[in-house]
Amino acid sequence: MQGAYTTSEKDAIKPMSIQVQFANAPQHQANLDPHQHILFVLDGENIASLPYADSLQKKLQRLGKPISSLSKTPVQVELPHGSLASWVILDAAASRFQQLTLLRKALSPLLQEQPEQVAVVLHMAQSFAQLISPQILYVAGVNATLLPQRKSQAEPTKNLKQLCFYGLSTMPEQAEIQALIDGNSLCRALTLLPPNELTPAAYRVKLRELAQQEGWQIEEWDIKQLKAMGAGAFVAVGQGSWHEDAAVVCLRYQAPSSKKSVALVGKGICFDTGGHNLKPAKYMHGMHEDMNGSAVALGVMLAASRAKLPVNLNCWLAIAQNHLSPHAYKQNEVVTALNGTTIEIIHTDAEGRMVLADTLTLASRDKPDWMIDFATLTGSMVTALAEKYSGVIANRPELAAQAVQVGAQVGERLCAFPFDEDYDEALESKIADIKQCTLDGAADHIHAARFLSKFIQNDVPWLHIDLSAYNHKGGLGAVESDVNGFGVALTLALLQQID
Repeated sequence: MQGAYTTSEKDAIKPMSIQVQFANAPQHQANLDPHQHILFVLDGENIASLPYADSLQKKLQRLGKPISSLSKTPVQVELPHGSLASWVILDAAASRFQQLTLLRKALSPLLQEQPEQVAVVLHMAQSFAQLISPQILYVAGVNATLLPQRKSQAEPTKNLKQLCFYGLSTMPEQAEIQALIDGNSLCRALTLLPPNELTPAAYRVKLRELAQQEGWQIEEWDIKQLKAMGAGAFVAVGQGSWHEDAAVVCLRYQAPSSKKSVALVGKGICFDTGGHNLKPAKYMHGMHEDMNGSAVALGVMLAASRAKLPVNLNCWLAIAQNHLSPHAYKQNEVVTALNGTTIEIIHTDAEGRMVLADTLTLASRDKPDWMIDFATLTGSMVTALAEKYSGVIANRPELAAQAVQVGAQVGERLCAFPFDEDYDEALESKIADIKQCTLDGAADHIHAARFLSKFIQNDVPWLHIDLSAYNHKGGLGAVESDVNGFGVALTLALLQQID
């Protein structure tokens, strides 16, 4: 495994590797290392032939639960030599989200003890074992990754180094799953960095380092260049930071012999105060995570290039801060975007669509086959879906339907919302070409998508993903940390479907 990124030490980005081994199914307890933690994954209730089956039966009897309860709640058993076993039943007919959630809950007690090795016993049909084993690797890898923390008395940590699968001879898609772990881990690690460390300037330094490491091309347009180009929508937000370190950054990955290209566009607001329409403390807390859309795009870029997907990727990141200052943009201003559209400013806390507007224009000028943007964009999407789903809106109905289907396949659930033209009525301005937003808040997630669509040139097929599920308390699906990297697995799977 090439390495998932962690930042457990200041400014450190370290690789973590998990070795995967295969062994024959154990017939007796003696065939398993008694000092290893063990995950038993079953597809039914027949456990008589399995090692430590008697220990499980005693635990279930004490809890007053039938063995069928393992399909709802995994159970852990202390083994005689001091190791820990976790038991779970997976239903082949269950959704991928349900399967990943159960695997996360089954693995979590094992990984909390930071073992260097975990044995995985697959007691099921080989066809199901082949399907579920890459998901077990994914769940183990993303949840064993060390994430940023800044405690002065941090306890020593150990990495998971090895998974040994019993009852499986090979694992399909192993390299791709390991690349996905890398991408998801990079996304979460960047999102969790505190805002005094991940300023726009510091972020841009990290991007240059990452580009050099991965062999990507990189271009940057700073505030002065964007002003000269006429990118007034982006500049309106970026000028509020006295550092003037905001920029649009483009990273490019060229796949050998590929003629297909996809633009990934990410909102990278490193901290969002709301500007002159200042957020109250309750809603400003956590706004260092408002750059998560850019982190998702980067995670996809890393995973796709390491998996060597046959598609050219251009990753466009709108990196800025939304600050309150004498230079910050104000309500009732009219600014001119890069494509010449004039925008009436209604609310300074709708800064995400402003920086994305000019970035989408730049990205669409390349005429990619697809364009996907990621953003923690609207509170109304959270109101509509809470934090369990993210929303998708597209300028092609078939693209939205495809994204929803792929999301179900990988366990990152999407809900599609309408894109009808009559929503534009709310954005009509008396003094400019378009309003930035409305003040009533109704259907703001749809109005935001309609607004963004005005800045896409060449009628490029476009998906807009509003990341309402990027942070879910207690984890979501495969991932246990609150910040879960939603969108990386989804988009990697979408990229594989490009004709």
